[in-house]
Amino acid sequence: MATVDPRQISDLFDTIAPRYDQLNDLLSLGLHRLWKRQTLLWLRPRPGQRLLDLCCGTGDLALLLASRVRPGGLVLGLDAAAAPLAIARRRAARQPWLPLQWQQGDALATGLADGWADGAVMAYGLRNLADPAAGLVELRRLLRPGGRAAVLDFNRPDPASAPAAFQRFYLRRLVVPTARAVGLPEQYAWLEESLARFPTGPVQEQLARAAGFAAARHRSLAGGLMGMLELVA
Repeated sequence: MATVDPRQISDLFDTIAPRYDQLNDLLSLGLHRLWKRQTLLWLRPRPGQRLLDLCCGTGDLALLLASRVRPGGLVLGLDAAAAPLAIARRRAARQPWLPLQWQQGDALATGLADGWADGAVMAYGLRNLADPAAGLVELRRLLRPGGRAAVLDFNRPDPASAPAAFQRFYLRRLVVPTARAVGLPEQYAWLEESLARFPTGPVQEQLARAAGFAAARHRSLAGGLMGMLELVA
């Protein structure tokens, strides 16, 4: 099975960044916003907290978090790709009162101090890491004891199940043709390949516990199409 090339992933997101938000809205019928708000319900952000958005992309989750930690809090958005971060910075500049910082860096080696964050989110990032298990280890290191994290991504259901059949239909008949129509077929065709090597929900729970999390629960969203790993350090 091919391994993930971090530089390739970074280049991929640099390429799709200008259309990423528009395509997310189109391909999910806007539901990605609901799924991301569900991550906030688990995280329970509060004023004064210091929160981390790993693989923050164009910053939509970081912006939501920043509105919840005022006054006295801070949200740091970190991503390996420069183009999505540039968009995130422009979006944040329109709301200069929000306590936001941005950093280009590797989610496997952030350089931040142990226990830096009160809580963290990672949306559609764990699947793209070269080593998801190492990503969970770094995530645990960054959280203070008792801190919460939410990892949102595509689910990997049983290949013989109805959710898996629907997911294949969704990817092959909706996502890739739509991406082809806007000139990004290869970038979105890669989605199914990345899912084939992504740990299942139960395996994610095992990896999280091995990384030192006190509690880990993976639950399905959107009829099994998506999944959220709920973590407590």
